[in-house]
Amino acid sequence: MRIRTALPFLLLSTLVSLSSSELSHAEVAVEDFDSIKLYTLKNQSGMTVKLTNYGATITSIIVPDREGNMVDVALGYNRVEGYLNAVDKPYFGAIVGRYANRIAGGQFTLDGKTYTLATNNGENHLHGGITGFDKVVWNAKPMEGDGWSGIELNYKAKDMEEGYPGNLDVKVTYRLTNANELVIDYFATTDKKTPVNLTQHTYFNLKGEGEDTILDHELMINATKYTPVDQGLIPTGELHAVAGTPFDFTSPKPIGKEIDQENQQLQFGLGYDHNFVLDRSEQQEGEIALAAKVVEPQSGRVLEVRTTEPGVQFYSGNFLNGRLKGKSGKTYQHRGGFCLETQHYPDSPNQPSFPSTILNPGEEYRSTTTFKFTTQ
Repeated sequence: MRIRTALPFLLLSTLVSLSSSELSHAEVAVEDFDSIKLYTLKNQSGMTVKLTNYGATITSIIVPDREGNMVDVALGYNRVEGYLNAVDKPYFGAIVGRYANRIAGGQFTLDGKTYTLATNNGENHLHGGITGFDKVVWNAKPMEGDGWSGIELNYKAKDMEEGYPGNLDVKVTYRLTNANELVIDYFATTDKKTPVNLTQHTYFNLKGEGEDTILDHELMINATKYTPVDQGLIPTGELHAVAGTPFDFTSPKPIGKEIDQENQQLQFGLGYDHNFVLDRSEQQEGEIALAAKVVEPQSGRVLEVRTTEPGVQFYSGNFLNGRLKGKSGKTYQHRGGFCLETQHYPDSPNQPSFPSTILNPGEEYRSTTTFKFTTQ
């Protein structure tokens, strides 16, 4: 199926533009530009994904329920100003990096040299810093293939940007298939050794964005271990078994079933905000495999997440508090959305026992995650 911007399959609309103006006391030539755009992908069954090159952000995912009713299941805003001015900085739908999740104390040491990063999450570094990949304008261009359409986004992070070494060339592609699958591929190269850990930060509510909480969603995570954290949500370096704890999602259960139990880890996270170590054999390392499955019983919507990554951060929307108003005009209440952020483990640059996140010159960082929607 071919993509042309004149066809309805891929729609582009300007979110922000500056127009030419006249100054009475100077000759200044000003040209129109519209670097921030909104792209719409739509497949043959009507599934629709909207995304912007600001932060490589997914703004909308519209999928059917078991009766065929279409609803937007991704939290977000209608205009770019919402993303620019969000008071609680929730990272709705964005690509986050250069390092997703937390780095302890905003520091790491590489080849004997200590690098200092912004501390934008208490005393720790979170999701790439003050101006991470979620807050920059990416270059974007349409893609097409047999049974899918997509967008390629590119960004060059400069050496020492946000404190990280190396000029990092990043490419992220989104592909929507006719099987209601959104495929996200990540690529990066560097000219200096540097940590890299990219993820996609969409908040989902399979009832529809702004519709109640996600506590009755039934979740399965393919993980028998997780990484416990300290009060600052930094991993202790240990791997703990989920068996016998509220973190056991090896069999499907409602997200809210044990979320309010007396448990130190739940108290630290104010709910679930933890990295799960995905089960896979040595032969499966680097291969795409099932990470999680979520079922919303009322609508019958099902989300399956597959990834090549070794971990997934399950976040239960603990810091949503009703202050943010979404696309439907409804406020996003406490635990009104969940995230399944496929990733390497948090704080890996400071944790020698964790899988390495260091990218070397001459190597290519590659990662794939898929979000597939079905009904039951």
